[in-house]
Amino acid sequence: MLELKQVSHAFGERRVLENITLQLDEKRIGVVGSNGCGKSTFARLLNGLLIPQHGDVIVDGLNTRDNGKAVRRKVGFVFQNPDNQIVFPIVEEDLAFGMKNLGLPKDVIRERIDATLARYDMESFRQHPSHLLSGGQKQLMAISGVLVMQPDYIVFDEPTTLLDLRNKKRIAQAINEMDQKTVVVSHDLEFLQDFDRVLVFEGGQVVIDDIPSVALPAYVRMMS
Repeated sequence: MLELKQVSHAFGERRVLENITLQLDEKRIGVVGSNGCGKSTFARLLNGLLIPQHGDVIVDGLNTRDNGKAVRRKVGFVFQNPDNQIVFPIVEEDLAFGMKNLGLPKDVIRERIDATLARYDMESFRQHPSHLLSGGQKQLMAISGVLVMQPDYIVFDEPTTLLDLRNKKRIAQAINEMDQKTVVVSHDLEFLQDFDRVLVFEGGQVVIDDIPSVALPAYVRMMS
């Protein structure tokens, strides 16, 4: 379970999150809100990319303050722009990077890469230059780089924003088919309609927390 206990965070004088207390245990949780409302900060707190100034973020009993490395093994993170996540010039090298850092055997690394590339019909891109992939392929590669690490949770920060409609649908399908519990920050309300729960942020607080059929129409009315 992902837990936030009285979490507040600020950047300089600007208060971004204010006294957030939540338990997140559903399979698919959507996060929506206007720009600057605290969504991305919230997402980065969930795997220890940010440490809250006040309060605690706890993942399966591990506090991000004291167990950052262990938390990041449990909680993968996919950025809005995959170029911020792709490190190596060749697809296979990039996918292997995190597993090598864990000291996994070569045969395990190879098997995980094989399985993940096959999952997204990208076997022929194994030796492909990363920077020459299309936008959708880059996002699938970024997702693959997280999946090979076999986390228990995956957090997505607006994963479809930079994509055309065809690739949006492809990434949405990839997320919906995952075994892991996922938290997805998104402006695409249609994508979130079948999720288990939606959090609506405004002014650094969760102002609506409900099933999509209740939360999303309420958010649309709030933004009108």
